[in-house]
Amino acid sequence: MNENLFASFIAPTILGLPAAVLIILFPPLLIPTSKYLINNRLITTQQWLIKLTSKQMMTMHNTKGRTWSLMLVSLIIFIATTNLLGLLPHSFSPTTQLSMNLAMAIPLWAGAVIMGFRSKIKNALAHFLPQGTPTPLIPMLVIIETISLLIQPMALAVRLTANITAGHLLMHLIGSATLAMSTINLPSTLIIFTILILLTILEIAVALIQAYVFTLLVSLYLHDNT
Repeated sequence: MNENLFASFIAPTILGLPAAVLIILFPPLLIPTSKYLINNRLITTQQWLIKLTSKQMMTMHNTKGRTWSLMLVSLIIFIATTNLLGLLPHSFSPTTQLSMNLAMAIPLWAGAVIMGFRSKIKNALAHFLPQGTPTPLIPMLVIIETISLLIQPMALAVRLTANITAGHLLMHLIGSATLAMSTINLPSTLIIFTILILLTILEIAVALIQAYVFTLLVSLYLHDNT
């Protein structure tokens, strides 16, 4: 195990060169594709999951919003694979980096907001001032709504970063405790190791859920602006 608790979150390098780009491009290579007319069970299951996810996210959208379906499906697959990549031994999860998550959240949020201002400017501006607001509260509410709008991409990125980082740190600590107890008390080691296995299963679920939550929130922002 690494002596530094946060060493696993440091961007890796190969011969002194940053390897984050290669790691980010690696997960899509793991997604199987088929060139045959009849698909196997793995491809069929993958297509069924993609269809189910896209249908659930796109049901509430109009025609303009559904043009984003390919981007949103690609986004959820990318985040899910990069989250799961960090659970492998001696690996690195790019989604633990706030800078990368912001690089995903800001353009998607900005695209949805700009589309809202272009297609329905009145409804977009109406969000800044709820109907029936007392006149003395108008300046304060406009400032609050503006801040809440601008903080949306930060909330997206921080939520994903915090959940993935917290899970990895907890697994690191429990793994270190398992190694330390292995030479002291075998029954306690088995108990801690069982907890580690259960936590790993939980982290797999969290990795998939956080990918879905991130994409769903982007989809909701898009729905509010189309």
